[in-house]
Amino acid sequence: MSSVPTITLNNGVTIPQLGFGVFQIEPADTPEAVRTALEIGYRHIDTAEMYGNEAEVGQAIADSSVPRDEIFVTSKLNNGFHDPADAAKAIDESLAKLGLDSLDLFLIHWPMPEVGDYLETWKAMERMLAEGKARAIGVSNFTPTHLRRLAEAGTETPAVNQVEVHPYFVQDEVRTYCAEHGIAVEAWSPIAQGDVLGDDTISAIADDLGRTTAQVTLRWHVQRGDIIFPKSVTPSRVKENFELFDFELTDEQMTRITGLDRTDGRRGPDPDEMNMVP
Repeated sequence: MSSVPTITLNNGVTIPQLGFGVFQIEPADTPEAVRTALEIGYRHIDTAEMYGNEAEVGQAIADSSVPRDEIFVTSKLNNGFHDPADAAKAIDESLAKLGLDSLDLFLIHWPMPEVGDYLETWKAMERMLAEGKARAIGVSNFTPTHLRRLAEAGTETPAVNQVEVHPYFVQDEVRTYCAEHGIAVEAWSPIAQGDVLGDDTISAIADDLGRTTAQVTLRWHVQRGDIIFPKSVTPSRVKENFELFDFELTDEQMTRITGLDRTDGRRGPDPDEMNMVP
């Protein structure tokens, strides 16, 4: 079994660099998908209130023979619960659905700057941390502008910023800011919703290495220091995505992939324009 490296967050909590994501997995399919991932060796599960499958993730964890303290579980605050009082209730509901006493990581899913004051939401997250409801707290889809506002207010530095990152959208500005301030970067949509899998450059590197384009892309993330959690409900692909630690990309191959960055590379919403409240 491949050994998954860990990253130490700025508060000393360690997180596996490779995890299993459950975004867009139907609730009915979630328990089996998570159980399969745990059997293969994944020890990091990324879910969210917004995904609607927290209870099913909790069911899979409860059914697994893997001890709870060996599984790193992340969830995220939904967009409609940014009011501090609502946020406090929301994490309690997530814990109840997951059947857990505490989360390993809880994130603000989107900054929602046009909807509410994310600074006050972040202060509510700090209280959750102090109360032991989460071992670490962080943000998702925050730009350097959003992060600077938290820093200028003298708040706890987020442990993590989970943002869209892939070879077509390398996010150098965000990653540089996070590196300078001790914030770990998690990459969602690491294969650009599948768009990079047919890329000629990545395909050529994959052919040279005898690997799949998905493995090469995920390995690029790993060598850059990103935390990733690819999603699949196909057991063979879940296993394939886990097999990243017995090969390396050369500096030249890394540079070629990074050079695929595009001005129109974003596939998901712009954080400054995302105002969707369920």
